[in-house]
Amino acid sequence: MARVTKQLVESVVQAVEAHREAILKTFEDLHAIPEPGFQEHKTSTYLKTRLEEAGIPVKELTETGFIAELAGSEPGPSIGLRADMDALPFKNEKGETFYSHGCGHDANSTMVLWAMLILKKLGLVKRGKIRAIFQPAEETLFGAEKMAKAGAVEGLDELYGVHLRPIQEARLGQATPALWHGGAATLEITIRGKPAHGARPHLGVNAIVGAALAVLAANAIWLDPTQPWSIAPTMISGGTAHNIIPDKVTLVVNLRAKTNKLMEELISKLKTACEGATAAIGATVEFKLLGSVPGADYDKGSVENLAEAIKEVLGPEGLIEYLYTSGSEDFHVYKQMYPQLKTAYLGVGADLTPGLHNPNITFNKEALIIGVKILTIAVARRLLSE
Repeated sequence: MARVTKQLVESVVQAVEAHREAILKTFEDLHAIPEPGFQEHKTSTYLKTRLEEAGIPVKELTETGFIAELAGSEPGPSIGLRADMDALPFKNEKGETFYSHGCGHDANSTMVLWAMLILKKLGLVKRGKIRAIFQPAEETLFGAEKMAKAGAVEGLDELYGVHLRPIQEARLGQATPALWHGGAATLEITIRGKPAHGARPHLGVNAIVGAALAVLAANAIWLDPTQPWSIAPTMISGGTAHNIIPDKVTLVVNLRAKTNKLMEELISKLKTACEGATAAIGATVEFKLLGSVPGADYDKGSVENLAEAIKEVLGPEGLIEYLYTSGSEDFHVYKQMYPQLKTAYLGVGADLTPGLHNPNITFNKEALIIGVKILTIAVARRLLSE
């Protein structure tokens, strides 16, 4: 790994500052075109155009997902930077669906795009190669898997992710090289009963009552209290008329756990609890895993590389060595599918409020400038001549 000199850091900082307004403009452009997962056509086109205009070749891998690469003239490691592109669905006062970048993926794409542009401008890729991965559909939990199957991380030695952090986790001027996401899973639970006339409920088995019992049973589950975990019912549907005892109800439950082992225990206990609770009234239950992502698993060397870059930009006082978050990320699917891949994940403090997954999200845009500097320096440390 090349030693990062004061001159290199200064050249990166100066280049980023020289493009400050353009970086902020990129964010505003992306923020104005929010698109749902696997439908990020305008976003993808915008990003590809900017890269190609700078002479950085791109390669489409999925309907909207693509990669862009810069190669050095000497042999060396292959490094990846991953950005997600999709927006989230929300409802307005009229009940109409609209999309908004309530999770900051527009910021993530901005930072990775400009890291690539600065690396190209300064000629910092002397050996090996840098690959930017612009991934669709992180919020669906299936985007990383689809990109990985299309070859997005094939041949890479290291992969870095990036995301802004809410004010509850990190303030502006702080950053972590190891944002420890937990595992997440979405489980669909179907409770089946027996239909009957509303005036004769004793002749049927009310699936709604079964669902209520299942929720109560889930709330009675306890795991290791020293580790974060949660069970949250998030959707329920069933019933056909006000005077018919419903024979089917679908319940969707969102599960979170700090570790993959804890997630396995959580799912097992949830199934046992729901089966027992619904059996008490004669109902049956079926389970379907709608999607899941593993927890974080980072490489010490990659984390240390990011940490050094953070200190170069923010000073030692700006470094948060590791940060545990209750959120999850399909970024970790890449590591799951390619176990040899070394990973680390940059969390950038941004004074972000009121929180992620909120249509009213706002943050200090200085975080974008900070993120570009950190990512650029971290990559340069790996790809400059030794």
